[in-house]
Amino acid sequence: MEIKKYSTLPDEARRIRSQVFLDEQKFTMEFDETDEICTHLVMFDGSDAVAVCRYFFSKEKGCYMIGRVAVDKSRRGQKLGAAIMREAERLIREEGGKEIAVSAQCRVSPFYASLGYEQASNEYLDEYCPHILMKKKL
Repeated sequence: MEIKKYSTLPDEARRIRSQVFLDEQKFTMEFDETDEICTHLVMFDGSDAVAVCRYFFSKEKGCYMIGRVAVDKSRRGQKLGAAIMREAERLIREEGGKEIAVSAQCRVSPFYASLGYEQASNEYLDEYCPHILMKKKL
């Protein structure tokens, strides 16, 4: 496995995010202006893109945000989501980050909790889907 870093949204990330968030989960506002300021990570198995995420520093929250974590449907259950999260955390630490937040879908909050993130907000809706803010100190 290899994880590549991009300063613009690569086609491989667009494909996986479309599959997961638009096709499977039926979100409608997947791509946004935040993509333009993010660092995008894509995990490859050979030439196949298998997992993605993005991160950026949020002046509003005063910390880095990781989001749009997605794994190709055919590759789930192989701990690829955790691996790409760890790489994002490593890069953020290298950039001097001290805290990370994620806007987590409530149904997957146990995944983030297993990586050391703690609930930092009440539940809120994002496109009618329950979310919570979760944070982790580095």
